[in-house]
Amino acid sequence: MDIFLALKVLIMGLVEGFTEFLPISSTGHLILAGSLLDFTADIGREKAEVFEIAIQAGAIFAVCWEYRARIAAVLRGLPSDPKARKLVLNLIIAFMPAAILGLLFSKMIKEKLFAPLPVAIALIVGGFVILWVERRNRLRNSVARVDSVDDMTALDALKIGFAQAFALIPGTSRSGATIIGGMMFGLSRKAATEFSFFLAIPTLFAATIYSLYKDRALLSASDIPLFSIGTAAAFVSAFLCVRWLLRYISSHDFTAFAWYRIVFGLVVIVTGYAGWVSWVH
Repeated sequence: MDIFLALKVLIMGLVEGFTEFLPISSTGHLILAGSLLDFTADIGREKAEVFEIAIQAGAIFAVCWEYRARIAAVLRGLPSDPKARKLVLNLIIAFMPAAILGLLFSKMIKEKLFAPLPVAIALIVGGFVILWVERRNRLRNSVARVDSVDDMTALDALKIGFAQAFALIPGTSRSGATIIGGMMFGLSRKAATEFSFFLAIPTLFAATIYSLYKDRALLSASDIPLFSIGTAAAFVSAFLCVRWLLRYISSHDFTAFAWYRIVFGLVVIVTGYAGWVSWVH
């Protein structure tokens, strides 16, 4: 692996980590970053898609490390603690819709929607959804029904699971769908964000393991440095992002992310149609 490819891999890993847990779509940003860097030309489109999914493991390790004490307590409490069992059951329930729909439609989604223009449209639409939800919450000025992930019901988890399924569309944002969906269904901003973090663990690990197994014929020992650099960069940047986001939501809403999505999506469309940037994935 030459130095220029290593630099591209590092950038892709940083993009994954910094965007995975923000409501701005890590998959969408990876598609756009890969297009700008001409990443697929270096390793091939199919391997690039596996890489983009596999390095999510770095971001998930960052969440596991940040919440290591809580995760350990839940695992220890499974035999005897009703709250621990309830949280795990809710995560399983929330995980299922995206898992089932992903298995059924992932091939079609990759063929039709893994491209810059659909990503830009999804970014813009998602931005307006966030603005609508935040405005609705301000006008209603209502107190959240669920203030902690421990207070969630199975129905709450199922609703968030279906919200997460929308993130199968690249550019939608898995974290955005689950956090904003959770807020729509009565969760506090903090509870929705934390449940989104916890739900990312089974969701993204499953996606990574499935992708590596399904496309194992594309990979070889020579790919280990490439995947290692990307995963390590994703871990460091995601860890920093998670800590920052937890502080941010204590005193801010998600309006700034909504406007970022809208402006970024419009920039992609305008620059693409004007011919200033060749957005090709």
